[in-house]
Amino acid sequence: MQFQDIWYDSDDGLRLYARDYANGDAKQTLLCMHGLTRNSADFHDLARELQRDYRIIAVDQRGRGHSDWDDNPRNYTPLRYVKDMFSLIERLKLGNIVLVGTSLGGLMSMMMAGMNPFLFRGVVMNDIGPVMADRGWARIVSYTGKIESPGTWEAAAGQSRELNAIAFPHYESEDWERWARRNYAEDAAGEVKLLYDPDIAEPLARVSRTAPGFDPWALFAGLKQFPVLLIRGGLSDILEADCASEMQRRHSGLKLFTVPGVGHAPMLDEPGVVPLLREFLAEL
Repeated sequence: MQFQDIWYDSDDGLRLYARDYANGDAKQTLLCMHGLTRNSADFHDLARELQRDYRIIAVDQRGRGHSDWDDNPRNYTPLRYVKDMFSLIERLKLGNIVLVGTSLGGLMSMMMAGMNPFLFRGVVMNDIGPVMADRGWARIVSYTGKIESPGTWEAAAGQSRELNAIAFPHYESEDWERWARRNYAEDAAGEVKLLYDPDIAEPLARVSRTAPGFDPWALFAGLKQFPVLLIRGGLSDILEADCASEMQRRHSGLKLFTVPGVGHAPMLDEPGVVPLLREFLAEL
C-alpha cells in the first residue's frame, strides 16, 4: 500500500503537505492529525492496515514534516492548524470524514467538530482530553524546540529513546531506529535534523490551560452528537485515568480503550487497537 503526495496552500499562503492513502471505493475518509512535534509518518502503519477499506489522509501541520515553516511563530496555534485542515478538506472535497487525532490532533478534533459538525461522522481521540495533566505538560514543554540536532542517524535514535522511553519502555533498538526515520531527515549537508520548526515552542510560553472564562469541558461537550472512541495509554502522563472516566461519564456514547504498558501517546499499532478501530468505524 502506497500514498500520494498532496500539496496545498493555506488561506494565508503557506505551502502545506499531506499523505493521501487513496481508495476510490471507500465510503469514509479518515483525517489523521498528529501530535505537537510529530508528522504524517506516525500514521503509516495504521494506514497500511486500513487502506483496503478506507481512504486515509495523514497531514503535516505547518512547521512539521514536509510543510513549510511559518515566519510568524504566533501562527503555531491550534486555531490556525484547524483553519489549515478546513483548507485541506475544501481542496480535496472531502466528505463522510472520521477525525483521528493524536494529542494536539485530538484537541483540534474537538474544535473542528464544534465548528462544522455536518462534515464529520465520528471522532477517534488518541490520549488526550479536555484536561492535560501537569506532569505531562511540563515534560513536553521542557524539550519542545530546545533539542540540538543529533547530526547522525545513530544519535537520532539515541535522542528518540532518551525523550520517549518513558512512554515506550518496551521498545528495542530497532524500534528507536524506525522512530528516528519518521521524525528526522538529512539536510543538504547530510546532517540529521528534527522534522519540525523549533519555533513551534514559542506559543507554548503564552498558553494558559486555565484561562479565565475558558471551560475545556464545554469544548468536549460539542462531541456529544458524535460517536467517540477514546484511546488512552495506560502509562500516560497527559491523559489521566480520572479524566478519561469523567469523559465517559459526560458522553454516554464514548468508548474507552486503554493500551497497557504504553504512555503518551499510543502509536495505534499496538495489539488490539486496529480491530477496535475497525469495529468502531464499521458501526458508523
